[in-house]
Amino acid sequence: MSTELIIVREYCQKLQINPDFIALLSDEGLIEIDMIDNEQYIHASQLKTLEQYIRWHYDLSINVAGIDAIRHLLNRMDKMQQEIIELKSRLRLYNED
Repeated sequence: MSTELIIVREYCQKLQINPDFIALLSDEGLIEIDMIDNEQYIHASQLKTLEQYIRWHYDLSINVAGIDAIRHLLNRMDKMQQEIIELKSRLRLYNED
């Protein structure tokens, strides 16, 4: 199984963003960077998440700590929504009896 890797330097040049921002995201554990032959790479599977973080940072002026907090809250919301779905399903089974 091959994983598509994207060179961070080229990605940042294309989007005209500062590579230091990508490094900060990596330092905070928000994305993963692989080093191969002194070149930084990100997995293509992370692009959707990375692009969201870039929009939050550059369009909304949210710093990396804020991005981490938002990510955490969105993950909690997703878990709560799943729990609500499960509870509604159980309630339907209970009401059918």
